[in-house]
Amino acid sequence: MSVREFVVLGTASQVPTRHRNHNGYLLRWDGEGILFDPGEGTQRQMLRAGVAAHDINRICITHFHGDHSLGLAGVIQRINLDQVPHPVTAHYPASGQKFFDRLRYATAYRETVPLREEPVAADGTLAQGPPYVLEARRLSHPVESFGYRITEPDGRRMVPELLARHGIKGPDVGRIQRDGRLGEVTLDEVSEHRPGQRFAFVMDTRLCPGVDALAEGCDMLVIESTFLDEDERLATDHGHLTAGQAARVARDAGVRHLVLTHFSQRYTDPSEFERQARAAGFDGELTVAEDLVRVPLPKRS
Repeated sequence: MSVREFVVLGTASQVPTRHRNHNGYLLRWDGEGILFDPGEGTQRQMLRAGVAAHDINRICITHFHGDHSLGLAGVIQRINLDQVPHPVTAHYPASGQKFFDRLRYATAYRETVPLREEPVAADGTLAQGPPYVLEARRLSHPVESFGYRITEPDGRRMVPELLARHGIKGPDVGRIQRDGRLGEVTLDEVSEHRPGQRFAFVMDTRLCPGVDALAEGCDMLVIESTFLDEDERLATDHGHLTAGQAARVARDAGVRHLVLTHFSQRYTDPSEFERQARAAGFDGELTVAEDLVRVPLPKRS
Protein backbone atom coordinates (compact mmCIF):
# COMPACT_ATOMS: atom_id res chain seq x y z
CA MET A 1 0.00 0.00 0.00
CA SER A 2 1.23 3.50 -0.85
CA VAL A 3 2.43 5.35 2.27
CA ARG A 4 3.71 8.89 2.52
CA GLU A 5 4.65 9.92 6.02
CA PHE A 6 7.39 11.69 7.93
CA VAL A 7 8.89 9.76 10.84
CA VAL A 8 10.66 11.86 13.48
CA LEU A 9 13.60 10.08 15.11
CA GLY A 10 15.13 13.01 16.97
CA THR A 11 14.57 16.74 17.41
CA ALA A 12 17.38 18.15 19.56
CA SER A 13 19.73 20.89 18.45
CA GLN A 14 23.42 20.59 19.34
CA VAL A 15 23.07 18.20 22.28
CA PRO A 16 20.48 15.53 23.15
CA THR A 17 18.29 16.02 26.21
CA ARG A 18 16.39 13.62 28.46
CA HIS A 19 13.41 13.82 26.13
CA ARG A 20 14.96 14.64 22.74
CA ASN A 21 17.51 12.66 20.74
CA HIS A 22 19.88 14.21 18.25
CA ASN A 23 18.34 14.87 14.82
CA GLY A 24 17.16 12.04 12.60
CA TYR A 25 14.21 11.83 10.22
CA LEU A 26 12.84 9.31 7.72
CA LEU A 27 10.52 10.24 4.88
CA ARG A 28 8.47 7.30 3.58
CA TRP A 29 7.51 8.04 0.00
CA ASP A 30 5.53 5.11 -1.37
CA GLY A 31 8.08 2.29 -1.66
CA GLU A 32 11.16 4.40 -0.85
CA GLY A 33 12.69 5.72 2.33
CA ILE A 34 14.88 8.82 2.61
CA LEU A 35 16.87 9.24 5.82
CA PHE A 36 17.75 12.84 6.66
CA ASP A 37 20.51 14.00 9.02
CA PRO A 38 21.18 10.93 11.19
CA GLY A 39 22.65 12.33 14.38
CA GLU A 40 24.08 10.34 17.26
CA GLY A 41 21.70 7.64 18.48
CA THR A 42 19.74 7.37 15.24
CA GLN A 43 20.18 3.60 15.03
CA ARG A 44 18.48 3.11 18.40
CA GLN A 45 15.74 5.60 17.54
CA MET A 46 15.06 3.63 14.36
CA LEU A 47 14.47 0.55 16.49
CA ARG A 48 12.08 2.44 18.77
CA ALA A 49 10.19 3.90 15.79
CA GLY A 50 9.90 0.62 13.89
CA VAL A 51 12.22 1.75 11.09
CA ALA A 52 14.48 -0.93 9.60
CA ALA A 53 17.69 -0.53 7.66
CA HIS A 54 15.84 -2.12 4.75
CA ASP A 55 13.58 0.96 4.67
CA ILE A 56 16.46 3.25 3.64
CA ASN A 57 17.08 3.96 -0.06
CA ARG A 58 18.74 7.37 0.27
CA ILE A 59 20.60 9.29 2.95
CA CYS A 60 20.59 13.09 2.74
CA ILE A 61 22.99 15.06 4.95
CA THR A 62 22.42 18.81 5.12
CA HIS A 63 25.81 19.61 6.71
CA PHE A 64 28.56 18.11 8.81
CA HIS A 65 27.85 19.29 12.34
CA GLY A 66 27.71 16.39 14.77
CA ASP A 67 24.04 16.64 15.68
CA HIS A 68 23.23 16.04 12.00
CA SER A 69 25.78 13.39 11.07
CA LEU A 70 27.43 11.52 13.95
CA GLY A 71 24.94 8.67 13.61
CA LEU A 72 25.93 8.08 9.99
CA ALA A 73 28.67 5.57 10.90
CA GLY A 74 26.27 3.33 12.78
CA VAL A 75 23.56 3.58 10.14
CA ILE A 76 25.94 2.64 7.32
CA GLN A 77 27.28 -0.32 9.28
CA ARG A 78 23.72 -1.46 10.11
CA ILE A 79 22.79 -1.31 6.42
CA ASN A 80 25.69 -3.66 5.70
CA LEU A 81 25.11 -5.91 8.72
CA ASP A 82 21.49 -6.42 7.69
CA GLN A 83 22.53 -6.95 4.05
CA VAL A 84 19.98 -4.52 2.66
CA PRO A 85 19.04 -5.97 -0.77
CA HIS A 86 19.23 -2.69 -2.71
CA PRO A 87 21.88 -0.02 -3.26
CA VAL A 88 21.77 3.06 -1.02
CA THR A 89 22.65 6.54 -2.30
CA ALA A 90 24.16 9.20 -0.06
CA HIS A 91 23.94 12.94 -0.75
CA TYR A 92 26.00 15.41 1.32
CA PRO A 93 27.95 18.67 0.86
CA ALA A 94 30.97 17.99 -1.34
CA SER A 95 33.10 20.24 0.87
CA GLY A 96 32.59 17.73 3.69
CA GLN A 97 33.95 14.72 1.81
CA LYS A 98 36.67 14.16 4.41
CA PHE A 99 34.04 13.99 7.16
CA PHE A 100 31.90 11.57 5.15
CA ASP A 101 34.92 9.35 4.56
CA ARG A 102 35.78 9.32 8.27
CA LEU A 103 32.22 8.42 9.24
CA ARG A 104 31.85 5.77 6.54
CA TYR A 105 35.03 4.05 7.64
CA ALA A 106 35.02 4.97 11.33
CA THR A 107 35.65 1.33 12.37
CA ALA A 108 36.23 -2.04 10.71
CA TYR A 109 33.23 -3.82 9.18
CA ARG A 110 32.36 -5.92 6.14
CA GLU A 111 30.82 -4.03 3.26
CA THR A 112 27.99 -6.02 1.69
CA VAL A 113 25.78 -3.28 0.22
CA PRO A 114 26.71 -0.82 -2.58
CA LEU A 115 26.75 2.71 -1.18
CA ARG A 116 26.72 5.30 -3.93
CA GLU A 117 28.37 8.56 -2.97
CA GLU A 118 26.77 11.56 -4.73
CA PRO A 119 28.13 14.72 -3.09
CA VAL A 120 26.35 18.05 -3.63
CA ALA A 121 28.39 21.03 -4.82
CA ALA A 122 25.73 23.42 -6.14
CA ASP A 123 22.01 24.07 -6.44
CA GLY A 124 20.21 21.73 -8.78
CA THR A 125 18.60 18.37 -9.44
CA LEU A 126 20.16 15.34 -7.75
CA ALA A 127 17.85 12.57 -8.90
CA GLN A 128 14.96 12.33 -11.32
CA GLY A 129 12.65 9.37 -11.75
CA PRO A 130 9.01 8.31 -11.72
CA PRO A 131 8.52 8.60 -7.92
CA TYR A 132 9.95 12.12 -7.52
CA VAL A 133 12.54 14.72 -8.42
CA LEU A 134 15.11 15.41 -5.68
CA GLU A 135 16.68 18.86 -5.62
CA ALA A 136 19.15 20.68 -3.39
CA ARG A 137 19.48 24.38 -2.53
CA ARG A 138 22.31 26.11 -0.70
CA LEU A 139 21.53 27.49 2.76
CA SER A 140 23.29 30.02 5.03
CA HIS A 141 25.19 28.47 7.95
CA PRO A 142 28.74 28.75 9.33
CA VAL A 143 29.59 25.53 7.45
CA GLU A 144 28.35 24.65 3.97
CA SER A 145 24.77 23.44 4.19
CA PHE A 146 22.13 22.33 1.69
CA GLY A 147 18.39 21.83 2.01
CA TYR A 148 16.47 19.21 0.03
CA ARG A 149 13.18 19.28 -1.86
CA ILE A 150 11.14 16.40 -3.28
CA THR A 151 8.62 17.04 -6.04
CA GLU A 152 6.23 14.51 -7.49
CA PRO A 153 5.53 15.04 -11.19
CA ASP A 154 2.08 16.38 -11.96
CA GLY A 155 -0.43 13.84 -13.20
CA ARG A 156 -4.08 13.32 -14.08
CA ARG A 157 -6.96 12.33 -11.80
CA MET A 158 -9.71 10.23 -13.37
CA VAL A 159 -13.20 11.69 -12.84
CA PRO A 160 -15.88 8.96 -12.44
CA GLU A 161 -18.70 11.16 -13.75
CA LEU A 162 -16.79 11.96 -16.94
CA LEU A 163 -15.82 8.31 -17.45
CA ALA A 164 -19.49 7.30 -17.09
CA ARG A 165 -20.60 10.02 -19.51
CA HIS A 166 -18.36 8.50 -22.18
CA GLY A 167 -19.20 4.91 -21.26
CA ILE A 168 -15.65 4.06 -20.20
CA LYS A 169 -15.28 1.42 -17.50
CA GLY A 170 -13.32 -1.66 -16.48
CA PRO A 171 -10.05 -2.33 -18.37
CA ASP A 172 -10.75 0.60 -20.68
CA VAL A 173 -9.96 3.00 -17.82
CA GLY A 174 -6.43 1.66 -17.67
CA ARG A 175 -6.11 1.79 -21.45
CA ILE A 176 -7.00 5.46 -21.73
CA GLN A 177 -4.65 6.28 -18.83
CA ARG A 178 -1.84 4.43 -20.57
CA ASP A 179 -2.45 5.51 -24.16
CA GLY A 180 -3.95 8.98 -23.65
CA ARG A 181 -6.87 8.17 -25.93
CA LEU A 182 -9.61 5.57 -26.34
CA GLY A 183 -11.30 5.81 -29.72
CA GLU A 184 -12.44 9.41 -30.06
CA VAL A 185 -12.19 10.17 -26.35
CA THR A 186 -8.99 11.80 -25.03
CA LEU A 187 -7.59 11.51 -21.52
CA ASP A 188 -8.20 15.22 -20.92
CA GLU A 189 -11.94 14.70 -21.48
CA VAL A 190 -12.28 12.20 -18.61
CA SER A 191 -9.70 13.47 -16.13
CA GLU A 192 -8.46 16.59 -14.42
CA HIS A 193 -5.03 17.96 -13.56
CA ARG A 194 -3.53 16.55 -10.34
CA PRO A 195 -0.62 18.56 -8.93
CA GLY A 196 2.23 16.45 -7.61
CA GLN A 197 2.97 16.56 -3.90
CA ARG A 198 5.93 18.60 -2.68
CA PHE A 199 8.09 18.18 0.43
CA ALA A 200 11.05 20.19 1.69
CA PHE A 201 13.62 19.62 4.43
CA VAL A 202 15.38 22.74 5.72
CA MET A 203 17.85 22.52 8.57
CA ASP A 204 20.47 24.85 10.01
CA THR A 205 20.27 28.19 8.22
CA ARG A 206 19.60 31.87 8.44
CA LEU A 207 16.93 33.39 6.21
CA CYS A 208 18.22 33.25 2.63
CA PRO A 209 16.93 32.72 -0.94
CA GLY A 210 17.48 28.97 -0.66
CA VAL A 211 14.98 28.70 2.18
CA ASP A 212 12.27 30.43 0.14
CA ALA A 213 12.98 28.34 -2.97
CA LEU A 214 12.75 25.08 -1.04
CA ALA A 215 9.54 26.04 0.77
CA GLU A 216 7.59 27.40 -2.21
CA GLY A 217 4.22 25.65 -2.59
CA CYS A 218 5.11 22.69 -0.37
CA ASP A 219 2.51 20.30 0.97
CA MET A 220 4.86 19.70 3.91
CA LEU A 221 7.79 21.82 5.06
CA VAL A 222 10.08 20.44 7.77
CA ILE A 223 12.18 23.33 9.02
CA GLU A 224 14.43 24.15 11.93
CA SER A 225 13.25 26.60 14.56
CA THR A 226 16.13 26.41 16.99
CA PHE A 227 15.26 29.61 18.84
CA LEU A 228 12.23 31.55 19.97
CA ASP A 229 11.69 35.04 18.58
CA GLU A 230 13.09 36.87 21.59
CA ASP A 231 16.47 35.31 20.74
CA GLU A 232 16.48 36.34 17.06
CA ARG A 233 19.88 38.04 17.35
CA LEU A 234 21.36 34.85 18.74
CA ALA A 235 19.75 32.85 15.94
CA THR A 236 21.23 35.09 13.25
CA ASP A 237 24.69 35.07 14.82
CA HIS A 238 24.75 31.26 14.89
CA GLY A 239 23.08 30.65 11.52
CA HIS A 240 19.64 29.56 12.69
CA LEU A 241 15.95 30.46 12.51
CA THR A 242 13.36 31.37 15.11
CA ALA A 243 9.87 29.93 15.30
CA GLY A 244 8.38 33.15 13.93
CA GLN A 245 10.83 33.34 11.04
CA ALA A 246 10.16 29.72 10.04
CA ALA A 247 6.40 30.30 10.21
CA ARG A 248 6.56 33.43 8.07
CA VAL A 249 8.52 31.50 5.44
CA ALA A 250 5.79 28.84 5.44
CA ARG A 251 3.01 31.44 5.36
CA ASP A 252 4.47 33.33 2.41
CA ALA A 253 5.28 30.10 0.52
CA GLY A 254 1.74 28.71 0.82
CA VAL A 255 2.83 25.65 2.82
CA ARG A 256 -0.02 23.35 3.82
CA HIS A 257 1.62 21.53 6.76
CA LEU A 258 4.50 23.05 8.73
CA VAL A 259 6.70 20.84 10.93
CA LEU A 260 8.97 22.71 13.35
CA THR A 261 11.98 20.89 14.81
CA HIS A 262 15.66 21.21 15.93
CA PHE A 263 15.02 22.86 19.29
CA SER A 264 17.62 24.40 21.59
CA GLN A 265 17.94 22.82 25.01
CA ARG A 266 17.37 26.24 26.58
CA TYR A 267 13.58 25.94 26.06
CA THR A 268 11.38 23.64 28.12
CA ASP A 269 7.89 24.56 26.87
CA PRO A 270 7.25 23.32 23.29
CA SER A 271 3.91 25.13 23.17
CA GLU A 272 5.78 28.44 22.87
CA PHE A 273 6.98 27.43 19.40
CA GLU A 274 3.40 26.84 18.31
CA ARG A 275 2.22 30.08 19.87
CA GLN A 276 4.88 32.14 18.10
CA ALA A 277 4.30 30.36 14.78
CA ARG A 278 0.59 31.19 14.95
CA ALA A 279 1.35 34.76 16.00
CA ALA A 280 3.50 35.06 12.87
CA GLY A 281 0.41 34.39 10.76
CA PHE A 282 0.75 30.75 9.71
CA ASP A 283 -2.75 29.22 9.72
CA GLY A 284 -2.17 25.84 8.06
CA GLU A 285 -1.57 22.50 9.73
CA LEU A 286 1.20 22.78 12.29
CA THR A 287 3.25 20.14 14.13
CA VAL A 288 5.82 20.93 16.81
CA ALA A 289 7.88 17.77 16.37
CA GLU A 290 8.46 15.28 19.15
CA ASP A 291 10.70 12.24 19.01
CA LEU A 292 9.09 9.14 17.47
CA VAL A 293 5.96 10.84 16.11
CA ARG A 294 4.72 10.03 12.59
CA VAL A 295 3.30 12.85 10.51
CA PRO A 296 1.33 11.87 7.38
CA LEU A 297 1.68 14.08 4.35
CA PRO A 298 -1.49 16.09 3.70
CA LYS A 299 -4.09 14.51 1.46
CA ARG A 300 -3.89 15.69 -2.12
CA SER A 301 -5.46 19.06 -2.73
